[in-house]
Parts: sequence; C-alpha cells; structure tokens
Amino acid sequence: MTDPDNPRPLRLLIADDSSTDRLILQAILRRQGHEVQAAEDGQAALQLYHRWQPDMVLLDVMMPRMDGMEAARQIKALAGETLVPVIFLTSLSDAGSLAQCLEAGGDDFLPKPYNPVIIRAKLWAFDRMRRMQETLARQRDLIHMRNQQLLDEQVTARRVFDNIAHTGCLDAPNIRYHASPMSVFNGDILFACPRPAGGMHLLVGDFTGHGLPAAIGALPVAEIFYGMTSKGFSGPDVLRELNQKLVRILPTGMFCCATFAEVDFRQGVVRVWNGGLPDGYLMDIDGTCHSLVSRHLPLGVLGPERFAAPMEEYRAKPGDQLLLMTDGVLEATDAGGQHFGEQRLLQALATQPAHVSPVDHVIEQVQTFAGGGRESDDLTLLGLRMTSQDPVTKRSVPATQSALTGPAFWRCSYEVEGPTLGQFNPLPLLLHVCMAVAGLRQHSGEIYTLLAELYNNALEHGVLELPSAWKNSPEGFARYYAERERRLAVVEGHSIQFDLEHCLRDSGGRLIIRCRDSGQGFDPEAVTEPGERAYAGRGLALIRRLSSGLTYNKQGNQAEVVYDWELTEHGSGQT
Repeated sequence: MTDPDNPRPLRLLIADDSSTDRLILQAILRRQGHEVQAAEDGQAALQLYHRWQPDMVLLDVMMPRMDGMEAARQIKALAGETLVPVIFLTSLSDAGSLAQCLEAGGDDFLPKPYNPVIIRAKLWAFDRMRRMQETLARQRDLIHMRNQQLLDEQVTARRVFDNIAHTGCLDAPNIRYHASPMSVFNGDILFACPRPAGGMHLLVGDFTGHGLPAAIGALPVAEIFYGMTSKGFSGPDVLRELNQKLVRILPTGMFCCATFAEVDFRQGVVRVWNGGLPDGYLMDIDGTCHSLVSRHLPLGVLGPERFAAPMEEYRAKPGDQLLLMTDGVLEATDAGGQHFGEQRLLQALATQPAHVSPVDHVIEQVQTFAGGGRESDDLTLLGLRMTSQDPVTKRSVPATQSALTGPAFWRCSYEVEGPTLGQFNPLPLLLHVCMAVAGLRQHSGEIYTLLAELYNNALEHGVLELPSAWKNSPEGFARYYAERERRLAVVEGHSIQFDLEHCLRDSGGRLIIRCRDSGQGFDPEAVTEPGERAYAGRGLALIRRLSSGLTYNKQGNQAEVVYDWELTEHGSGQT
C-alpha cells in the first residue's frame, strides 16, 4: 500500500546480519508496497547502495565486517547533498549508544521487535522530508540557473552599454578615473567627450537607487551627452536637454545628481555645474584648492521652465587638477560603520603627494579607512590634469572618393538677433550645414573652431563691446564673464549674421565664411599677437593659423574667412 501523495513505491535497502529479522522486515515493507533489497552486513550494504541508489536505508547497528555506524557515515558521504534518510534497526536502549548512532549520520531508530504501524508512519514522515528536500534542491538549481542566465544577459547588456556610454575620451592621457560598482549595473555614470573646437565635456552622475533600475537612465543621458557635445553644443545647452529628457522619462522620486564640467585647455578655463553631488575640487599647482559646490537641484527634478544651467567659471593653469566624485566616497564605511566623510577627504587632498593623481590618492585613503568594511554605495571618481595643449587628437575620417559627392556649390545665410543672442547657440546648426559636404567632415574640428571664434568675437567684442584685455588678469577674467552675462540681457536691436559659401574642386573645395555683427566695429590692425601668458587676442591668431585668409571690412564689424581644403588620406586640414 503506497502513500496517495507519492504513487511511486519507495526503494528501501535493509542491512541486518540476522536472517530472521531481515526476512520479517522485508515482508512488512513489501506488504506496504515498497521495493526492498537486503544485505547481511555493512560492507554488502555499501556495495548494494552503489548499484541500486535507494531512497532510504535501514541499518542494524551491530554487524560483522562493517557495523551500521560506519556504513551510515560512508552512505551519507556518498549521498552528498541528496537526502537519503538512514534509520537504525536496534534493540539498544542506553542514551550513549543511541547518540553515537545519530552522530554517525543516523536520522532515527526503529526498535525491535518491529511494529508495522510505527514503521509505516516513520517511512512516510521521512519520505515527505525527502521529497521536500528534492523540491527545494530543484528550485535552488532552477534559481541558480535563472540567476546565472540573468547575470550572463547583464554582462552582455553591460558590454553593449559600455560601447554606447564610453565612446568618448576617458582614455585621454590626462584623465584618471575609478569606478567600483556594487553590481554589474549601477546608478553611477562617468562620461567624457571631446568638443569639435578642442577641449572636452565631463559628466559624473549618480541616479537614485542601485543596479539595473538605476542604470536605465544612463543610456539616454549618454546619447544626449555625446551627441550634443560632438555637435558643438555648449554645456548649458547639454544640461537643459538632459534635464528635460529625464523629467519626461523618469518616474516620480527618481533623478540624477550630477556634476558637469566644460574644459577649455587653450584658454585655460574650467566651467562647472553641480547639481546634488558632493563638492568637486579644482586644485592649483601652488596648493590652493577651490571647492566646486552644489548650487542646483539634480537633473530630472525641475521642469524646463524652472531649470537653470549657469556654469561657474574658473581659471586653470597647466598642471592644475580637477577632481569630481559621487557620494560613494564620502559614504564609504569602516568595520565599525563610521563614514569616511568630508573632513577625511579634505585631509587626504591636503596630504596628496606631488605627481600623484588625486584619484589614486583618495581611493588609497578610502580603502585604507574602510579596511574590512563593505562598500554601501557605488564608488566613482574622475580626475583631470590641465595641459597647455589639447590632449585629445581628433580621429581622422578615412578619405574616399564619395567624399567629393554631395552638395558642391551652395550659399546660405543665417541671422540671430535680439534676445536670441543670449539664449541660443547657432554654432551646431551652422556646423551641421557644413557637414552636408562629405569631404568637410574630415575637417569638422577646424571648421567649428573658425565658426566659434568668429561668433564669439562678433558677440563679445562687436555686440557686447567687451574689452579683450580684461582677460589678462584673474580679476579682469572674472569681471569679463560677469559683465558678459549682464550685457547679454540687454541686446535688443542687435544681430549677428553668417553667410556661408562653398564650391567643390577636383581634390577638395573652398568654404567662405562671412560673419557680420551690428556693433560699432574695431580696428583689427590694432590687435597684436598675444603674449605667452595672455588670453586676449588669441582668437584672431588662431583663425589666421587655420585658414587661408582673414579680412575685415573698413568698419571692422564684418570678417571674411577663406578655408581651402583638400581630400587627403589623413584628413590633414586646409591647404
């Protein structure tokens, strides 16, 4: 008779040196519907276990060659994680002997003489345990398999994610970074992308939460960051678009704390926006440390009409160090649960050895402090060393004959006027028009630089009438950009117009750029070449170096640049 919950009869192994007891027990078990095999001692029982793999084993304690306790030990070792109940058949009654049986791996006892009712109850009780253990083992293996499958999928997805999110210049020689996520996916983001006219944009961010849900927002952020930066949009433009996108797609309560930096190596300028992350630091080579304080709410919190993206300006010399980080640094804990904190961070920066990246030094201090403590958050740092030359060389586009196809002869005119001058950057649009000529894509960086310098000169010196000489001192530098913001608010009646003209030749072409502003004009002959440490006058010198010619009209409010280009294997620039 079998258990209704288990239609399969049990496979039972009996080991008893008494043939009488063995036959009696076999008869009882077979009448109850089970399959039974019998052995006369422990050694034979062990061999039979190997061949037959029973569900349960019933062992006499006292047997020749190998007693029941030794047989139980070896059977349990062979069973491993599989539950094979071992029931001792014994007439022993003293507690010490019974305890030894349990210590040897026994699970219960059947006293002699046998009671069929007790035997049936014990067998079904252990069978329920055995089946429950099998179910749990199957579920465990299934969970393990599903978890491994999920991890494999996440690793593959992470590889795709990294190919999208890290297409920039994190490998630049003057960048040092550390990222130690708590899982395959995490909420921290770390992006760096070169700008068409030189310099780069940096973004360090931390989405609320951990793991895959926190990482989902990183993909649209990467798409916007790299796409807009490579097209020449300014930092505030990128920030506004990022915020608008996150407000639209993120659920309530989810946002991205971020620090955005715009670095101009040629002019020695760092512009920073911090929304909700710990202070960043700009460290001079002379030991002065400027805190880059959070003055804004995180991205994805405020609607577009309330979001503000002004960036603070800092002068930076070659050798100065920029350090940005997520809150995982400050929240790192030691074995006692104490946080690393801001004071330890400042002390670490104050004791940083010369010629050592602040990223390496801070990570060393955090790891020493944490010791055996477990990280409670993702840990991300980005360090950048200012250089006199742009550290990222733009990769050239391979030349093909198809680069001489497309729009060959064309003209276009574009004018920005009134308050739009202070609210809109026309350079990405103008660059996009030029990039319609396939061959010009090899020279996008130089063309963007020419457009940017012409526009900035027309806006700052033509329309706003800012004296370039102010930028030759730290005080004047700060005054220059403060006055720039003030005057941009009152540009009604002013305008800047671009006229572009292109013609294709056998192995290249000519692009003519005219930029006219509504200002009073100036005498370009009075602008001298800038000194080694001067910032004034560098724009015109750069335009002359990149172009075939630069001329101004008599009034000095219209510049004309001629850019001759040739199709080369290496995209070497204008002729």
